[in-house]
Amino acid sequence: SASLRVMNAPNPFNPLTVITFDLPVPDAVGVTVYDFLGREITTLADRTRFEAGHHSLIFDAHGLASGVYFYRLSSQSGRYSTVGKMLLMK
Repeated sequence: SASLRVMNAPNPFNPLTVITFDLPVPDAVGVTVYDFLGREITTLADRTRFEAGHHSLIFDAHGLASGVYFYRLSSQSGRYSTVGKMLLMK
């Protein structure tokens, strides 16, 4: 699958960060957040249809421990799949 530019800011963050991505064509996208051990924390988008363009999703880490978290973005078409790392510092 192709690379898709995905990032989060601020990084490190406390307690909110915004995950942004740009889609060249419309697609259904999943975005899931995992802890350092690979346990699923939350799903920010579940096969959600997005138009082409710039998109933002907010990750709220209230109640979570400081540490490294990962987000995985994948498209239903299989065209895109990428993982990013973010650091929660309290």
